[in-house]
Amino acid sequence: MTHNERRSMIERYGQAHAGLMEGLRAFPRKMWTFKPAPDQWSIHELIVHIADSEANSFARCRKFIAEPGSTVMAYDENVWARALRYHDQSPDDALELFRWLRHTSYALIKSLPESAWANTIYHPENGTMTMDDWLDVYERHAREHLAQMRDVYAVWQPQSH
Repeated sequence: MTHNERRSMIERYGQAHAGLMEGLRAFPRKMWTFKPAPDQWSIHELIVHIADSEANSFARCRKFIAEPGSTVMAYDENVWARALRYHDQSPDDALELFRWLRHTSYALIKSLPESAWANTIYHPENGTMTMDDWLDVYERHAREHLAQMRDVYAVWQPQSH
């Protein structure tokens, strides 16, 4: 990835919370708990997942910088959703947590020296990852789940009348 491509991606990464909040306005709050199928997540659960994923991203980012070459934790998002009872957690708290975690990582990475981007970590499921790989995954993570939320809404909408 070139320096300019990375800078552009870092800016998009930094705007993720605002983009998520804007996207959520399209979905009536009353339908956030709707599940299109028993094995699919509701918007509410997706929001809590985004916060948990961001907490892992926050820690991974710091591992890249402070402990390059180390191993990071993998986790089963479906197990987390059930065991942590995502449907019982506050989506508002999750959105605020996502905002703060993303903001602090954005502030950190936008001023990293170029040499830091060569650091790697080992992910048990993905193998060796570069910081650019990490940035690519998390820059698009909230947007991908917003698209998933649109799919949930599309299933809910005809049933709401």
